[in-house]
Amino acid sequence: MSDSPVPYREALAAQEARNAAIRAGEAAELIWLLEHPPVYTAGTSADPAEVLDPRFDVVETGRGGRHTYHGPGQRVGYVLLDLSRRGKDVRRFVHGLERWVIETLAGFGVESWAVPDRVGIWTTDIDGREAKIGAIGVRVRRWVTMHGFSVNLSPDLSHFTGIVPCGIDEFGVTSLERLGIDLAPGQWDEALRETSGAFLAALEDDT
Repeated sequence: MSDSPVPYREALAAQEARNAAIRAGEAAELIWLLEHPPVYTAGTSADPAEVLDPRFDVVETGRGGRHTYHGPGQRVGYVLLDLSRRGKDVRRFVHGLERWVIETLAGFGVESWAVPDRVGIWTTDIDGREAKIGAIGVRVRRWVTMHGFSVNLSPDLSHFTGIVPCGIDEFGVTSLERLGIDLAPGQWDEALRETSGAFLAALEDDT
């Protein structure tokens, strides 16, 4: 866990180094919770035309997905696990991340869900429309994962208007703050820790 914002390029370099070290058997797995200064990130399917206003740095990431925004008030979880020890199932890993975030949000009274063929975590916004409250994007190198998820606690939602978030322009973006929930980053991190055991166990569940 990092209490101060970590520049995105710095965090990406740290992830790449840790990923290689895990693959080499030289480091333990890691779940890293942090925030970034404002930045737009581009996944492997990103379309440059979806950057509408490059007011922040745009960083190529190597993860799956398209463009997303990271910034203060948004909690990011980087999940570096060795799937060769955890069932070797990337689809199960991604679905596990989704369930982990959904179950953690439920603990704060927020009903959310994943939608097939529409990346992210979704909920009902204050106007009654469906909106994205969390993003998912991963990369796997020789069965060791990188990247992970982000959840909007209280970011400046206007910052998302500089891009088409995840390439989906027909839905909005929301946050816990917009839904009337005031949640400190430490409270969110603790809730994730409490639900992490079920997430990790489900990766090896063959039922």
